[in-house]
Amino acid sequence: MSNKDLKIIKDAIRDIPDFPKPGIVFKDITTLLNNKEAFNLLMKHLKNRYKTYNLDFIAGIDARGFIFGAALAQMLGIGFVPIRKKGKLPYTTISEKYSLEYGFDEVEIHIDAFRGVKGARVLLIDDLIATGGTANAAVSLINKSDATCVEACFVLGLDFLNGKDTIQQKTSVYTVIEVD
Repeated sequence: MSNKDLKIIKDAIRDIPDFPKPGIVFKDITTLLNNKEAFNLLMKHLKNRYKTYNLDFIAGIDARGFIFGAALAQMLGIGFVPIRKKGKLPYTTISEKYSLEYGFDEVEIHIDAFRGVKGARVLLIDDLIATGGTANAAVSLINKSDATCVEACFVLGLDFLNGKDTIQQKTSVYTVIEVD
C-alpha cells in the first residue's frame, strides 16, 4: 500500500478523547466506514494481501470484525464465520474464556462453523488489537474447532499495549496501521 493510500485511511479514523473514560483516546472507525474512498482502499488492500492465502473462511470478532470480515469474505468468494460474545449464537456452540481487567468473558462459535472442513484455513479479523484478550481467545477457539488460524488481521494495532505478543505465539499477526 502506498503512503498516500495509508494516509487516506489513517485520516479517515476519528479520535475521540476521554472515551469511554478519561485518559483514553478512542479510535472511531465509523468515519472510515462512511468514507467510500478510504474504505475501498482498505478493502482492496486486504483483498490483495489475502487472495493468495488459500483461505477457506474468514472469522470476524463481534461486532466490528463482522463489517470487515464479511466484506472481505465476499470479495474473496469464501465463507464468513461470526465469533460472538457468549449467549448470542442460536445453535450449539463451543467457547473460549479469557481474562479481563476485572474478571472473565467468553467468546463462542457454532460447532459447525467451518462446515466440517478439517484443517480449514481461517483468517481472523477485527478492527483493533489492544491488549489482545478477545483476539487471543478467538484464535484459540478457531484452532480448537479443528481449523487453523493462518493469521490475525487488524485495521489498527495499539502497539503500546503489547496485545500482539501473545497472539504471535499462536499465529501470524498483521496490522494495517500501527499506533504508538
